[in-house]
Amino acid sequence: MNFKTFCTKVNVSFNSICMNFLKSSCVYTTEMNQIEAIYLFLFCLSDQKSHYYHISFQIPSVEYNPDFSVEHSNIRTDMKEKINSEVNNIFQRSSLKDHYIKSHVVNFRPGNDGLKADALLMFQFPANNADTMRKQADDILHQKLNSNESLLMIDTSFPYLRDINEVQAEHILNSCCGIGMEYPSMERIADGQIAKKADWPWQASLQMDGVHFCGASLISEDWLLTAAHCFDTYKNPKLWMASFGTTLSPPLMRRNVQSIIVHENYAAHKHEDDIAVVKLSTPVLFSEDVHTVCLPNATFEVLPQSKVFVTGWGALKVNGPFPNTLRQVEIEIISNDVCNQVKVYGGAVSSGMICAGFLTGKLDACEGDSGGPLVIAQNRNIWYLIGIVSWGIDCGKKNKPGLYTKVTHYRDWIKSKTNI
Repeated sequence: MNFKTFCTKVNVSFNSICMNFLKSSCVYTTEMNQIEAIYLFLFCLSDQKSHYYHISFQIPSVEYNPDFSVEHSNIRTDMKEKINSEVNNIFQRSSLKDHYIKSHVVNFRPGNDGLKADALLMFQFPANNADTMRKQADDILHQKLNSNESLLMIDTSFPYLRDINEVQAEHILNSCCGIGMEYPSMERIADGQIAKKADWPWQASLQMDGVHFCGASLISEDWLLTAAHCFDTYKNPKLWMASFGTTLSPPLMRRNVQSIIVHENYAAHKHEDDIAVVKLSTPVLFSEDVHTVCLPNATFEVLPQSKVFVTGWGALKVNGPFPNTLRQVEIEIISNDVCNQVKVYGGAVSSGMICAGFLTGKLDACEGDSGGPLVIAQNRNIWYLIGIVSWGIDCGKKNKPGLYTKVTHYRDWIKSKTNI
């Protein structure tokens, strides 16, 4: 098989890169055999580096609306899709079509003349051609956006593409909350299952001396949401550390704890107001494996029988060992009226709690899951944190489902402490 034939056998995206190599500085002969062609292709491909650039657009025909700053709002999502689509069309029909990867709108802000949007553009090309390619991309954008047909204009206060390093780019690309497991999942086992990498990237482990004590949820680059009862015995933040990643050992990332804020009305002998926020000493850098869960508005409602997930490194049974790998289980919301029946919790479930699990038992959170997330998927597979593992009687016991701190009930309190 010669090199040209090999190029036609690979998929569309590789094919465009491959054919571009025929015009590049990589040396080849058209009668190479298959092995030689593959090696050359991989050698040339390895020379392709990802390059990220920030660009600012102006949309003069659209006025700024505060909802543009609300993550996953319809108006924000629709405008992001319009902008990304226009930028995609520009570069996919240009001389850089084989090098352009994608556009990602980062945020919106008000401008003197309409709406402004910041975007991240990703390209792939040889490192030694970076300056030339960036200049070419700049020229293409300015030329196309000067036409009257375009929705977009170049923001004159930031008129050129600016380099962003790969770590910072990954942080920006993964700054959207609630992106995790695609739901519904088709893999189920009776008492939960091992979580896959990047399915629950907001899950954290609160530890002392490297030992897991409680779960927590990442709600910003430096704030965790967890249960107040995790700190009944040890309140000094210097004793605690947060670990991220699917496994406890080795962890993907660790952060020291700077401060712990427990709800003012929480009392250790009660289950009310079982909520706390934890500030990290150093902000995390977002990636596909570590980023935030979405917080619901105070008016967000979840109906009984809704399917939800609880995750953690808790024991698989009462007094059982803690697993090293994060586990997940799908359960159902149970109305507080049902959970307050005499045979269940006899009136102990308040308006600030969520009851979830099954009256038949078996599937449940357990010791060590405390403080961890109870989440629900909404439109576009976006996950929202609706509960914090709080209390219950035993694990998976009949008529004793799990009780969770209701996040919407404490939404104003969370904002007052974290400004999130």
